[in-house]
This record gives sequence, C-alpha cells and structure tokens, in this order.
Amino acid sequence: MTIRAIGHDGVYWSSLASGHLGKFDRKLCKGPLNGPKATGKHGPEGWTLYPFPGPQFRDVQESGSAEASYYTWVDQFNTFGLGKDVPIATGNMSDSYFALVDGKFVTIRVPYPMGFFAKWAEGHIDNPDAGWKGRSLWATNSTRTVFHSEGGTQNKPRVVQFQLRPDPLAR
Repeated sequence: MTIRAIGHDGVYWSSLASGHLGKFDRKLCKGPLNGPKATGKHGPEGWTLYPFPGPQFRDVQESGSAEASYYTWVDQFNTFGLGKDVPIATGNMSDSYFALVDGKFVTIRVPYPMGFFAKWAEGHIDNPDAGWKGRSLWATNSTRTVFHSEGGTQNKPRVVQFQLRPDPLAR
C-alpha cells in the first residue's frame, strides 16, 4: 500500500484525533523550522483545521467532530475526478470517505450493503482518454468482523470501486 498524505504543492494532510482534517503548509510558517533556534513548537500559523462532518461529543465545546478518521490519502493525480491534490479521509464512524474540495467536505458512501468500513484508498487511471469511466477510487471493506455486517456469515472481505459521474445521467 502506498500512503500519500502530501500533495504536489508540498502541503501535508492528516486525520487528527480532535475530529479534524489537518492541513500543514510549511510555506506559511514565520519562524525557523529547523536548526538551533527551532523550539519544537514552531510553525503554528502553517496549520488549518477542518472539522469533519457529524456531531461533536456531548459537552465538548471546542471545534471538531466525534468522527474517528484513521487515514488520509491525497489524490495527487485527480484519479477520482474531484481535482488534483484533493485529500480524502476515511470516515470510520460513518461508513464513508470525506474528500475536502474547495474547503468543503464531499461525502462518498457505499449505500449497500450497510456497514462499509473505510480503511484504505488508492486511485487508479485505467484510461486517461475515457473521461470519468477511466478513473476510479479503489477501497477495501476493512472490518475484521465482516460476519457482523449486513449479510451475516455469508459476507467476505471485498474491494469496492468508486467512480464519479460528472452528472447523474452521464454515459
């Protein structure tokens, strides 16, 4: 598996335990980032936090979400069709993936069977001349207990192919 959490622009993306997708852009940092004057707390201005969709924990007033994203992948080559360098994070509490496009989340969900467990993603361009039909996002249903999902003991681990149509009637 290839883990890419850095885009072509050098921006780093990470799923954070606070319920945010974190963006770190080193170019925005004002102080020294290495060497003897670096304190380990340098570069806070380089961080931007995007709260994941969904509710926050009860009685927690800070920004964030109860979403427990595990993994972030950056679509460096626009393999899915949402744009170059779009970060896509797993939605472990919501059976989905979250893609951050122009500062807003797009939710990508497997409608059936229920209980999809997003844990991995990789894009692939099979045919660059085939438009949306030649591009896809591949993912595994990565639960360790597939028999607890809809379908019971007949379930097997599976790989899912997502394709993004430019409009619902696209052929």
